[in-house]
Amino acid sequence: MSRAPFFVPFDLSTIEPEDGAPDPERVVKGEPRHRTWSVEEAEDGKLFSGVWESTPGTWRVSYDEWEFCSIVSGISILHEDGAEAPHVLREGDTFVIRPGFTGLWEVVETTRKFYVIRMP
Repeated sequence: MSRAPFFVPFDLSTIEPEDGAPDPERVVKGEPRHRTWSVEEAEDGKLFSGVWESTPGTWRVSYDEWEFCSIVSGISILHEDGAEAPHVLREGDTFVIRPGFTGLWEVVETTRKFYVIRMP
C-alpha cells in the first residue's frame, strides 16, 4: 500500500488545466474565460488548492465558501456589495474572501491567482 506524498509542488507543467467561464447569467461585461489548474483536493471534498486564471470581463459573484487568494499576475477589481470603495488587486496582493461575500469580480488585465478554498 503506497501513501500520497506530504509535499505537493504547484508544478503546472504536470497538470492539465480545466477551461471554463462564469455562468452566462452572471456576466455583466465582456466574455471572460477561465483556466484552472487543480493541484490538491482533500479526501473529504471540502478543501481545494490550485491556480486560477481569467481573461478580462466582469461577472457577479456570491461566496458560500472561504477562499485564500494570492495574485500572481494581472489586475482585477473586486466590487463588494455595499462597500464604499472597490478592492484593486495586483501582483503580490494576498487576501481572504469570507462566506457571504457578494459583488462583482472585474478582470481588467488577465489575472492569475493561487487559491485555497474551504467549503462549508
